[in-house]
Amino acid sequence: MVYSLAATTLTVAAPLGCEGSTAEGAEEAADGARPSSEVVATGTDEEMLVLEVTAANRIVVRLPRVEVGQGVTTAVAMMIAEELDARLADVDIPLADARGKGNQFTGGSNSVSSLYGPARHLAATARAKLVTAAARRWHVPARTLRTRGTRVFAPDGRTATFGSLSRSAARITRPAVPTTPKPASQHRVIGRPTTRIDARDIVTGKAKYTGDLAVAGAKPTVVVRPPTLGGKVVSVDSAAARAMPGVHAVVRIDGGVAVVAETFHHAFQARDALKIKWAPGPLANLSDAQIRSRLRAAVPKLGTPPSGSAQTEAEFEFAFVSHAPMEVLTAVADVRDGRAEIWFSSQTPQSARDDIAATIGLPASKIRVHVLRGGGSFGRRLNYDAAIEAALISKKARRPVKLMWSRADDVRHGRMRPASHHRIRASHAQGRVVAFAHATASVNESAGKQGLSTQGGLSTQGGVRPAAVTPAAAPLPSDSGLYNFGRLSGDSGSVGLAIPLGAWRSVDSGTVRTAEEIVVDEVARSLGKDPVAFRRTTLRGKAVKAVLDKVATAGKWGRTMPPGHAQGVAVHEEYGSCVACLVEIDAVDPKNPRVTKVVMAADVGTAVNPRGLEAQLMGTAVDGISTVLRAGLHIDKGAVRESSYADFHYARQRHAPPHFEAHIMPSKGDPGGAGELGVPAASGAVANAYARATGTKPRRFPLNF
Repeated sequence: MVYSLAATTLTVAAPLGCEGSTAEGAEEAADGARPSSEVVATGTDEEMLVLEVTAANRIVVRLPRVEVGQGVTTAVAMMIAEELDARLADVDIPLADARGKGNQFTGGSNSVSSLYGPARHLAATARAKLVTAAARRWHVPARTLRTRGTRVFAPDGRTATFGSLSRSAARITRPAVPTTPKPASQHRVIGRPTTRIDARDIVTGKAKYTGDLAVAGAKPTVVVRPPTLGGKVVSVDSAAARAMPGVHAVVRIDGGVAVVAETFHHAFQARDALKIKWAPGPLANLSDAQIRSRLRAAVPKLGTPPSGSAQTEAEFEFAFVSHAPMEVLTAVADVRDGRAEIWFSSQTPQSARDDIAATIGLPASKIRVHVLRGGGSFGRRLNYDAAIEAALISKKARRPVKLMWSRADDVRHGRMRPASHHRIRASHAQGRVVAFAHATASVNESAGKQGLSTQGGLSTQGGVRPAAVTPAAAPLPSDSGLYNFGRLSGDSGSVGLAIPLGAWRSVDSGTVRTAEEIVVDEVARSLGKDPVAFRRTTLRGKAVKAVLDKVATAGKWGRTMPPGHAQGVAVHEEYGSCVACLVEIDAVDPKNPRVTKVVMAADVGTAVNPRGLEAQLMGTAVDGISTVLRAGLHIDKGAVRESSYADFHYARQRHAPPHFEAHIMPSKGDPGGAGELGVPAASGAVANAYARATGTKPRRFPLNF
């Protein structure tokens, strides 16, 4: 059941246990006034979805997730349109402001799976109320009416738009037709490849990002940051900068010195005119070689292998990796006496509001966080470094500010995937693996005297309490029983360093599974077996075997290739989904390899938008190509060496495969996760293809390090 009370238009909250009071956390209209259809019911579910049918025949659902390019607004619009029998073009999915309660966490590849039930129930209930309202207006049995194209149709030809029925539908408490969602066999929208609902807005510039906002009085702001991680300002001479035209304010913050100016051009000029003496950060004497050595020493020892078994052993190193989303971090803040208003793209807006409140000394109830679309994230916007800084600068400068981190700011001082070291041993006897051990060590962020300075309990490098927002690390995939590898074991260690870390797309699986899939290939080779055939006989799940078979067939596994060219394959299972990837590589020049073909197959349960899923898989393929072959960060004497796409070598068009194809396996199950799913399989397949093409055993990633 979904309940709503009287309103001037139909407003339904989903899905269970509603109260007859204003929805807590419901957004006000942009001008601060309550909308005409005041929300008077709220569900007690974590999603707190509210659907409104306006008089203009628009379907509006404020989404408690952020759109960062993954297409979640399109997927939810498709769910709503499906159950409501509305035109997709009539559905609007604006992003919800930070709420007082509910679930607004975007991460862990769970947005579609968590919203699938609530969104469909919500729309099905709204449809039932609209049909009942039409039946009462026309004095006909509700069961004789049909819905299509955001309208209700009577057998005699009469029609009415949903918008024209909204006012009367809002007063209905007991619909005359069922409120249950459709069975999958009746889906006409869900499962159909669909172009993103915001595609035209994005390519024409209509879509608004934080940098596009024109908040009254908000002036462009930049920060000059220390040359080393965690460095501190000893002294600053700002006289020349303050005297420059267009400069409004120069303020010190823990992370550096901020300049507020009339334009970003003025701000950057004044930033460069500042004369600052810096104290080095706590890692000033530390570089990559020492970090790798400490990680290697921190890996727990593996136990004794089974007697009589042969061993395939390997150690792997993975570098730090920047998220480097295309849209740099930007936040607008207006902090005044007794209140604050912040605009930025956030995967964790509720945590952000609470921590901003603690930082600037206001109650959370006095802070309003507006969530905007983001131009990429990959986990970067789980943290809200820029928003905290913008709030502090606005408070000190006593004026609204629009803070923009430069690309170099984010690469050198932003969050990154931790470096890690892996030690794996596969024990095999009589043609099969009888034990598999995998021990790891990764860099953990440390704070306090040996780490990043803090204010209000938060790292000044920016962020969030990791336990509050970072998805729990998945168990080692071998623990989940992906392969029938006998006795499984593993342990982990860590090295605490004052380096700002963050959850990077696929989190631990991007390194753990990559290393394991390389070892699976090497075990197959040592046993004289084909890598695909070996996986077929040792994988446990039917679904993952099916995706492996699909890529092997579609990618023509085993075909003859010229010298220096080879195929590679890998699989992964997580988030209730599974994927396989087949890669072809040209490594005639081993120092400049080029992936020429990628074939992926995924089983994610019901694929709400197969076209969006294909785009996600394509993105993960590029991530795998990048982090295995080219892209990583170096630490040189406490500083990140890279500063832009010029030296952080993420794959460009010339590195992308000329041929890419994705196969979506048919399924009647509920949706699983997909956004992060493909990274480990793509990474493993690229590494295995390179190994076969060059006759080497790659151990350090990216390979160009």
